[in-house]
Amino acid sequence: MSMSILLASNDIEFTDAIKAEFQKSHPEINVYLPNDTDSENAELAACWHPPESLLVDYPNIKVLHALSAGVDHLGEKLLTSKLPVFRIVDPVQKHGMLEYILWGILNYQRDFEQYRASQDDKQWRPLTQRSASDTQISLLGLGEIGAYVAEKLAQFGYTVHGWSRSQKELNGVNCYSGDGALSTVLSKADILVNLLPLNPHTQGILSQSTFNKMPQGSYVINCGRGGHMIHSDLIDAINSNQLKGALLDVFDEEPLSSNHPLWSVQGITITPHIASSSSISAIVSQVVLNMADFKQGKACNSAVVT
Repeated sequence: MSMSILLASNDIEFTDAIKAEFQKSHPEINVYLPNDTDSENAELAACWHPPESLLVDYPNIKVLHALSAGVDHLGEKLLTSKLPVFRIVDPVQKHGMLEYILWGILNYQRDFEQYRASQDDKQWRPLTQRSASDTQISLLGLGEIGAYVAEKLAQFGYTVHGWSRSQKELNGVNCYSGDGALSTVLSKADILVNLLPLNPHTQGILSQSTFNKMPQGSYVINCGRGGHMIHSDLIDAINSNQLKGALLDVFDEEPLSSNHPLWSVQGITITPHIASSSSISAIVSQVVLNMADFKQGKACNSAVVT
């Protein structure tokens, strides 16, 4: 089955790696970079932060495929273009996200940051152990990854509350939906985990209003998008002891500048957008499979409703 793909990405190294994998594993597929000869013939755009003018510059594009689990980086213009949109759904990526979030939960639950500080002070300070069953996790976003993480955390013995725009049913998870239920979920959160997609409804959701509805001394883990977090509100909440701290993996500005105030706030742990990712080979394989299914008219769980 013939296929022609345009790689529309603002990350040169990532683009080069994707193209090399296509050439290695699927040499029969025509893969173009912008401005390559015949690139205007591409029917699929494989995207990571593509230009807003993509469909103007390449009017033959009939399908958009995000090179990630999220699709918000496509931008409103492409997401509302009425073209089919696909994304990466990778079991390895889902489990990687679970591992990252579990690390953040255990750091808070078992006071590992305090033990690190005690070691620095050369002090022996045992603390009372807190059990998983006495730790309430509120998880915002029950999509493909969020649902997986929520159910796995429940299996580990945590009390898990999940919130989404539409009602879900998950094993061992107390599921809530709609704006009216958000305050209830926040009020139960010893740890708030954000895995929401970024859109006009969720922009800035991690704000003073949200933090004030959480129990004093609770903790935030943001693996969604940088646009979910109002940094000044987070800093104020930690400095006022409303929050104990936060684990942050995503930011509006990446890499985070060396003079950003988040670096110096005690209680905040920063990681460089590494919570979880798919391998290059897995991304390429899924793009090829999804497009083959699409051309044959088969249903695909990687399709996105836009």
